Amino acid sequence: MVTDAEILEAVGEVPDPEVPVLTIADLGVLRGLHHEADQVVVTITPTYSGCPAMDLIRHEVELTLQSLHVDGRVETVLSPPWTTDWMTDSGKTKLLEYGIAPPPSTGSPAGGPILLKLSIRCPLCGSPDTTELSHFGSTSCKSLWRCNACKEPFDHFKAI
Repeated sequence: MVTDAEILEAVGEVPDPEVPVLTIADLGVLRGLHHEADQVVVTITPTYSGCPAMDLIRHEVELTLQSLHVDGRVETVLSPPWTTDWMTDSGKTKLLEYGIAPPPSTGSPAGGPILLKLSIRCPLCGSPDTTELSHFGSTSCKSLWRCNACKEPFDHFKAI
């Protein structure tokens, strides 16, 4: 018999298909699990409505449950909406090491005001002398920036 903690740990290791160095636990997309009758229900929250990665994440969670011989299903929960404050510190460090500027902490509850940073530090050289090139980067949850010091482009995971 697999414990809830073991299920959460295994499911939490499902990688994000858009940023493969992150897991769904790192992102805070994995919200938890509960039981309905004899079935385990894993709850996930998308980073954005219509996030194209959610279908693959759902599928990978289902495969993980099957590999554990757990009768379960995946439920998408939209409220409260996902916030970058749900990302783990480890996840933010992984982003930085991967070359993506992590989001700052918003310090506000979901749906509250978002604190803006006028400058994003370059994840490659650390310079704060950066410029946003496009509010939309390689995915809708990232923006495209350029470092004016090292001249390299980089993604920034937007705070929401």
